[in-house]
Amino acid sequence: MLDRASTFAQPEIVELLQTEFIPVAIDQAYQRRQQDSEGKFYRRIASQSPRNDFESTTQGFYIATASGKLLLYNNNRDPQKLLRLMREKLDEAKQIASTNQPEPLEETEQDPRFDVAAPAGGLTVRVHAKVLDGYEPTSNQWKQIFQEAISRDNLWITAEEHQAIVRGEFPKSLQRRIARYHLVDNTRGEPPMWKPDEIQSIDFELTDGEWKGSVALKTKRGTRGYKAELRGEIRVRDGRVTRFDAVCLGEFWGEGPFTRGAPPGRFPLAISFTLADGSDIADKVPPQGSRGWVEGYLR
Repeated sequence: MLDRASTFAQPEIVELLQTEFIPVAIDQAYQRRQQDSEGKFYRRIASQSPRNDFESTTQGFYIATASGKLLLYNNNRDPQKLLRLMREKLDEAKQIASTNQPEPLEETEQDPRFDVAAPAGGLTVRVHAKVLDGYEPTSNQWKQIFQEAISRDNLWITAEEHQAIVRGEFPKSLQRRIARYHLVDNTRGEPPMWKPDEIQSIDFELTDGEWKGSVALKTKRGTRGYKAELRGEIRVRDGRVTRFDAVCLGEFWGEGPFTRGAPPGRFPLAISFTLADGSDIADKVPPQGSRGWVEGYLR
């Protein structure tokens, strides 16, 4: 979120990425573990950076040649500094390319543990969350970005669940998945997902295309929770869901290790669901809650 609102909101940086670089956005939690040519190439680059422990995060911004020579590692969000560094490294890359031709990579089959895609015959739903109020005023630009942020995740629905919805049912498995992995405050970072015993109650009903219900989530110690109502609409045509829209609105409280800076006390959190149409490349990104555990996420 910070990068989208700072680095990648800078027009000059965007233009450079579109015209002079081959931009690649990845989830490094996958690539640093993948035992295939893609993972090997990423680790070749990252091993030259300060973050070369592949048992931990290698998050950052890299510039490398086509042969895998690292030209820049950076984790600074100052757009002007990054723009200057990109221009410098672009000149260096052109000099290297004029005298050296990269060797072709040995291509292997993708590591099946990380070769994940939405379930065939199922659905992908875009999920957005936003804190509506409760923050204390601040002049800090980074805090302001978090306070105004709208998060993005994807919900995966299996083929069996899809057909159940077509029949006018709302499967318990889908109710639990939505509650555990998508009714979270992920507006400031990667959130802790809800544990099964933290679902105090969940009641979603689908009647004549009207989707409504309520949910109550709370940790054992009560330091984090969410109580909300949901209203939505689902439409079906020719045996397929053509509309899947809903808004969940309620009171959230607490934060996680990587979502610090939540408003004090209880605050309004809205979470929306909209059927993806495949027009956005982000529609292919696996759900946050499925990382490294797709089978568990879908069950």
